[in-house]
Amino acid sequence: MDELTITCPYCGEAFTTLVDTSAGEQDYIEDCIVCCRPIECHLEVTTDGPVLTPRRDDD
Repeated sequence: MDELTITCPYCGEAFTTLVDTSAGEQDYIEDCIVCCRPIECHLEVTTDGPVLTPRRDDD
């Protein structure tokens, strides 16, 4: 498990989240811990480490 910091695309608040990189590239939804809106997360595992890209679910 890796700890990453992401910024909510709705409210702009940054928070940390745990990601499981053992499954490789994945898409999942995580609720913002501040505004509780659903964030679509895309996890990519690269040689430089995990990259988590958050997106609004209405984009």
